[in-house]
Amino acid sequence: MPTVSSEELAAAAGVNSAKLRKDFSYLGSYGTRGVGYDVEYLVYQISRELGLTQDWPVVIVGIGNLGAALANYGGFASRGFRVAALIDADPAMAGKPVAGIPVQHTDDLEKIIDENGVSIGVIATPAGAAQPVCDRLVAAGVTSILNFAPTVLSVPDGVDVRKVDLSIELQILAFHEQRKAGEEAEAQAGAAAPAERGDQGEGPDGDVPAVMPA
Repeated sequence: MPTVSSEELAAAAGVNSAKLRKDFSYLGSYGTRGVGYDVEYLVYQISRELGLTQDWPVVIVGIGNLGAALANYGGFASRGFRVAALIDADPAMAGKPVAGIPVQHTDDLEKIIDENGVSIGVIATPAGAAQPVCDRLVAAGVTSILNFAPTVLSVPDGVDVRKVDLSIELQILAFHEQRKAGEEAEAQAGAAAPAERGDQGEGPDGDVPAVMPA
């Protein structure tokens, strides 16, 4: 039975081992002194608290390049999420299989939500269509939305929205690159400064000139 110590977990997470043990105690998980935690049981407890031990049906609306890529993403099932339906406004897409799932038209959105008991919707539409789609999802009973459309959605209280903006993520990376470049330039300037000060303080023959009285 594979086990892991709180010290090993704390080192991997970059936290204090005592705090980690206290946090785990809230899950009802108590390790064995000198042995550690049962890895499989600990993973189950954490998954249960995160709501990942049950099946969460998800619909993806907007099956363009991004929507199709999301439909083909293999990580959903391992985390408890099942793509229940793919929905698109283009009549030509209706019935076409994407990731083995036939695309359905937006005319049937409300029926699809109801029949599959969906509470989580993913929006991958163009910006202009995102808010109307969001309104329909919410009216149909969806209470959590993952938004990939490049726009801010307005939702009523009780509905959670998570926005994924790839341009912002790139801007964050650009900021870090700029900061690293600045730190490197400062380090290079600091390394060159002592030599420059030495050159300025020496006389023609390399000696430090004496201070002449006024």
